Amino acid sequence: MTRHTTPWLMGIALLILSVVAVVFLSLPEASIPEFQAVKAEWIPSEAYLVDRNGEVIHEQRVDFSARRKPWMLLTTFSPALLKAIVAAEDRRFYRHGGVDWQAMAAAAWGTFGGHKRGASTITMQLAALLDPQLAMHGGGRSIRQKLGQIAAALKLERRWTKDDILEAYLNRVRFRGELEGVPATALGLFGKQASGLDEAESALLAAILPSPNAGPARISRRACAIAKTAAFPLDCGDLERRAEMALTHANRPPPSIALAPHLARQLLKKRGESVRTTLSAAVQRRAIQALEQQLQGLKARNVRDGAALVVDNRSGEVLAYVGSAGATSRAGQVDGVRARRQAGSTLKPFLYALALEKRYLTAASILDDSPLNLETRTGLYVPQNYDRNFKGRVSVRTALAASLNIPAIRTLMMVGLEPFHERLWNVGYKGLTEDGEYYGYSLALGSAEVSLGEQVNAFRTLANGGRQTPLHILPGDASGESRPLIDPRSAYIVGSILSDRSSRALSFGLDNPLTTRYWTAVKTGTSKNMRDNWCIGYSARYTVGVWVGNFEGDAMQDVSGVTGAAPAWLEIMNSLHADLPSQPPSPPDGVVGRRIHYADGLEPERQEWFIAGTETAELAIPDPMTQPPRIESPADGMIVALDPDIPLRNQKLVFRARPARSGTSFLLDDRPMGGAENPVKWLPEPGSHVLKLKDNRGRIVDTVKFQVRGVR
Repeated sequence: MTRHTTPWLMGIALLILSVVAVVFLSLPEASIPEFQAVKAEWIPSEAYLVDRNGEVIHEQRVDFSARRKPWMLLTTFSPALLKAIVAAEDRRFYRHGGVDWQAMAAAAWGTFGGHKRGASTITMQLAALLDPQLAMHGGGRSIRQKLGQIAAALKLERRWTKDDILEAYLNRVRFRGELEGVPATALGLFGKQASGLDEAESALLAAILPSPNAGPARISRRACAIAKTAAFPLDCGDLERRAEMALTHANRPPPSIALAPHLARQLLKKRGESVRTTLSAAVQRRAIQALEQQLQGLKARNVRDGAALVVDNRSGEVLAYVGSAGATSRAGQVDGVRARRQAGSTLKPFLYALALEKRYLTAASILDDSPLNLETRTGLYVPQNYDRNFKGRVSVRTALAASLNIPAIRTLMMVGLEPFHERLWNVGYKGLTEDGEYYGYSLALGSAEVSLGEQVNAFRTLANGGRQTPLHILPGDASGESRPLIDPRSAYIVGSILSDRSSRALSFGLDNPLTTRYWTAVKTGTSKNMRDNWCIGYSARYTVGVWVGNFEGDAMQDVSGVTGAAPAWLEIMNSLHADLPSQPPSPPDGVVGRRIHYADGLEPERQEWFIAGTETAELAIPDPMTQPPRIESPADGMIVALDPDIPLRNQKLVFRARPARSGTSFLLDDRPMGGAENPVKWLPEPGSHVLKLKDNRGRIVDTVKFQVRGVR
């Protein structure tokens, strides 16, 4: 520069300063918010589910206009990232007062020379982020906006610390696409928290800032320059490869924690909200792990899905809610806690509890486990046991503990379809919307569809002596007044049976996943064609329910409740009782213990529990001929459809009584049909009919109604 040009340049500088002074005087006073206010108004695009102790167990995005993560403190960002950002955007950040006049002069001189370059400091960029009037529109900022940005930056530096400015900038700076802030961008580009970025990732992220939509080649060149400025020992070729990978595979950041997606979809609605639940993060993790391990072991048997629910018996608080688990699931969005599936044998405890309550049976009563053919409205029903074998005469204790099907059907015939249906409805099985006749005798074997949530609270009712309150997931929800739904005496006796390892051994052996080193009462269930596995059980403190199967409904391969759901149930229950004992409950008032003896040695002597007034010391098999006769066929309410393609003589209906006793006889529509000691064949006539059974004294001892449809 010569002495002849200096006055000319000084004149230009004075003119520029004069213009700047005039414009500055015409600018409105910059309004600078407090740092804490800026931090408080930042709302992430996610909502958060937290456990009972405040630990985040699930984050879910609810705002799709932009992607923001929670505000991060400056001290939690990667040191390499801080170094790269300052090196790339504002090398004299810690030395200037908001405006880097040296960089601005160089930028102005470069503009005169045809080389445009930026000079905005981090503080100036933050000022534009905080004030929409300073934001760029179209090709860039106007001179008035630029000067306003300078004024705001100077004032910002007087009000905020450098750390405040850098922290706010990193949290609010906009990147490519929907990403806002370094925390969201780090997850979107690298799948990592901003606290864990390495030097290469930090250089690449800093390189994106000036031109968010630039291609990988341009970004990698700039990142290489930033690395040199920041003294990062990086290979530029490696940066190019990593830029290609990050920018071509950029994705929406996955949730940083996702332990309860199904529950989160139910509860999280507003961005930034934090909903506290009764869940325990530790119990939730253990339940997920137990299910995933079990499903991995069952993969070869066509098992893909599982669900689990853990609740506190006394409070009804849900401690773990696993709606779906399984790495190979094809329908992971299905909520297995709320979905309805066939119950299998898990309804039997409530059937026997009702029979005990009505004093039709005791735990020592003898039932017949032998082939049974039942004529129903829809045809012949031939129930089978799971293992296709029959055990003969067994006690009620053995029948329930070993989950035998035929004794359950015989018990339902005593109790009645409607009373059992009503009991199930009352304890919370609200999916049973049809009447008892609709389900028929298969209701005893769990043909109805129920949810895991209903199952767990029903078994919790047994654990609580027959009293029930609703389950709840939000701490503020009132548990409500407990309602007595099951006689506490029968609930206690059923719990005793479900905890009986030796009685269970008839079907399951002594060594099985239902056996715990502490007191538990547990029941398994397997639905028709092995589509569903259940294991529901309770200790003194907890009730745990597990379902295993396939959400699409295809059958598993040779998987029962004991081999499917029970191992996961055991793992969860063991983790809950790692350091917590579980003692058997004390018998309630009205329950008495007696030493019983079977006259024919049917079962070993044992101590048995009875509802007071039903106790006995010795049991013998009654002579069938001493029992009152009943009509065995046709079934009450049966509809017989005549087939026009079959000769009528080949469609005769058989009347049968049991026990077949001399002197008894049938009356059809009050017409004598002959003795009932042997089956009677009748040529059916269309219409409604009433069949009566008369004993040897002329008394009507049983009546059934049935219909015949078709043309004779």
